[in-house]
Amino acid sequence: MRDAKARGEKLAMVSLYDAPSAALACEASVDLILVGDSLGNTILGYESPVRVTMDDMLHHTKAVDRGVQDASRSKVPIIADLPFGSYTNIRSATRNGANLVRAGAHALKLEGAGPSSVRAVRALTEMGVPVVGHLGFTPQSSLLLKGVVQGKTGAAATRLLEGAQRLEEAGCCSVVLEVVPSEVARRVTAELSASTIGIGAGPHCDGQVLVWHDVVGLTTGKLFRFVKRYAEADTLLKEATEGFVGEVHSEAFPEAKHAWTMDEAELKKWMGGKHHEAAEGEEKRQGADGS
Repeated sequence: MRDAKARGEKLAMVSLYDAPSAALACEASVDLILVGDSLGNTILGYESPVRVTMDDMLHHTKAVDRGVQDASRSKVPIIADLPFGSYTNIRSATRNGANLVRAGAHALKLEGAGPSSVRAVRALTEMGVPVVGHLGFTPQSSLLLKGVVQGKTGAAATRLLEGAQRLEEAGCCSVVLEVVPSEVARRVTAELSASTIGIGAGPHCDGQVLVWHDVVGLTTGKLFRFVKRYAEADTLLKEATEGFVGEVHSEAFPEAKHAWTMDEAELKKWMGGKHHEAAEGEEKRQGADGS
């Protein structure tokens, strides 16, 4: 990520949560994959990522790792979120971080630039794990935030910049900037040697990230302003499912080509045996009845 920034190359990152999607993204030449705690909203049906557990993150990180391993191109780096409450102290951060790395993550992401987050970054990087920070709109602490867009005033923008600098000093190789004014993201990007990944932060970041389900059109409901849909997969999948249901109801599916048949001689032998057994059974029942 630092090398790409030095070369002036933009990085494309997608957030996804399963093996088939990961393999497809690799084939599409994505640069980075994020297993985000957004899986709570996108996959698990929660209203907030706060409900996502370490078990959830481990399960989906392993799945994404299998998808990347199965893809036909070189291994794409996987970044995994440390979920809510999993890095409140050094012991929990290092234990949970180690488990995510064992599950297949190449780097970890955590939110905020407060004392506990900074300590966690230091401990994880000292342990040998690359860490990505996350500032601006931070979903895990959204209940404490006023509004969605962060850094709208000079004072707020300064706090955000100082937070990014603390994260870099602690060892972060990159910082995600979510829903902040473009001017703020531009200055943070210019003043950090670590890369910045934007989501709703304008065009000046060193890379961009979107949720894969948003990109391909699988997300229902109102989309965030920063989302751009590149396909309407929901329509395609709905039409395919309707086609299957209709053909089952009309008995058009399955056709002969979708099934297997027995060898004709084997079928005659088996059917003959069945008729013979049935006849013998009937004779025995009639004998028992005295008829």
